[in-house]
Amino acid sequence: MLQCSRRMLGALMLGSCLAALPGAVALAQQPRPNILFILADNLGYGDLGVYGGGELRGAPTPRIDELAAQGLRLTQFLVEPGCTPSRAAFMTGRYSIRSGLSLVAVEGSTTGSLPATEITMAEMLRDAGYATAMFGKWHLGSAPSAQPQNKGFDEYYGIPPGVSWDAFLAIPQGRQTKTTDIPLDKGPQIVEAKRSEPLKEVKPYTEEVRREIDWELVERGIDFITRQKALGKPFFLYLPISRTHFPNLPSKRFEGQSRIGQFGDSLMEGDAIVGRMLDALKDVGLDDNTIVVFASDNGPQGSVVREFGGGMPDMGSPGPHRGELGDVSEGSIRTAAMIRWPGHIRPRSSYTMFSIMDFFPTFARLAGGKVPNDRPIDGVDQTDLLLGTSDGGRRDTLLTFVGPDLVAARWKQFRAYFADVAPGRSGWGGANLLAGTGGSAAPMNGYPKIFNIESDPREEYNIGAKYEWVIGPVLKAVEEYKASLAKHPNPPAANLTRF
Repeated sequence: MLQCSRRMLGALMLGSCLAALPGAVALAQQPRPNILFILADNLGYGDLGVYGGGELRGAPTPRIDELAAQGLRLTQFLVEPGCTPSRAAFMTGRYSIRSGLSLVAVEGSTTGSLPATEITMAEMLRDAGYATAMFGKWHLGSAPSAQPQNKGFDEYYGIPPGVSWDAFLAIPQGRQTKTTDIPLDKGPQIVEAKRSEPLKEVKPYTEEVRREIDWELVERGIDFITRQKALGKPFFLYLPISRTHFPNLPSKRFEGQSRIGQFGDSLMEGDAIVGRMLDALKDVGLDDNTIVVFASDNGPQGSVVREFGGGMPDMGSPGPHRGELGDVSEGSIRTAAMIRWPGHIRPRSSYTMFSIMDFFPTFARLAGGKVPNDRPIDGVDQTDLLLGTSDGGRRDTLLTFVGPDLVAARWKQFRAYFADVAPGRSGWGGANLLAGTGGSAAPMNGYPKIFNIESDPREEYNIGAKYEWVIGPVLKAVEEYKASLAKHPNPPAANLTRF
């Protein structure tokens, strides 16, 4: 009788706890969610309609805007200042410097590959019983141990794992400059692989393939989710598409669709790609139990590639902020992201700080996966924010690295710089300025620069002397990171300029 009473009391207490946590009840009663993660490339904060772009920029984005209206739109989604660093942070839940990948990977350089010891999101989810697939751009190194099919993905199809979407240019540029004459079969190839298999070359990656590649990725993605629906298995589909990475060569049916040249055409094509995937989820009856994320890996690539657009610049917009890919200012690290899960995530926008690293522990909790406990994890679990049980979020700091250097930090609405980063000068008398990957950095004179990105979104007025008290909380985040290195030192950092 006493044991029965205790069991009844325990059940009542558990029921009371779950009643206080509607998100917990929902998770307990529902099958594990599928996850579709569409990662755009070099899409700026100001490019999409819901962030002040779209139609106002001459390139409407109705399907992505609709997705944002159906879910949680993040207005402080923070990333790292480049393709490789952000993707490493996303896959591992850790700052990219902990993987030695804090610069954009360049083929033939020593920027490295994802270490074999890193545990990726795909490995975590596969261990939790998920089918996993990745179609698109990996950009985390070409070492066999770092390739997607060896880092948790059951299926992989895309461009070579160590390069980006502009890799096909090596052949025509080499011939144009009469420096190389690479045969098509020796140039970059579209590749594929199943789990643990070696890469198989499919066809040369050419300009024509570049124009149509995203639709190949979409069709493979639709086939994957259809197969998983038939098997009744939860899935993680990672779809890192090419839009809007330079050169923004749209497919023939999207040429001239926008009013701003090929960048706008490419942006509108990306919108159609997202729409096609959303329609496919609905067609197979999986949209209600699939978490759909659309996000960008970093801010726009601008001044260093704008000429690719011909008559109009091939570049995105950072919105009200300053900066582009390769910079460490807000326009480089703040971009678009939205998360939809019908019946679980209430449609709204949130100004909460949310890092691309936070998806790892958040998905682990939602999918029943395990977060590694033998290494620092810099991402934080934002499940309560997603499910609406908290509006505050769990992050108020973020560090920014370039190569071996800790260059900047965010604490709440303040941004601190530990190096004097500025556009690089070239040409006669330094007349030409290039920002982003063409920028430069000089040592500070003993004191960091401080900017309030709310009152000064373009970071034009250094308020460090007037707001000295901000330096303390900023340095606290730096010291916590430094303390983690005592037990877990970083591998050699990515390096392209120091020998």
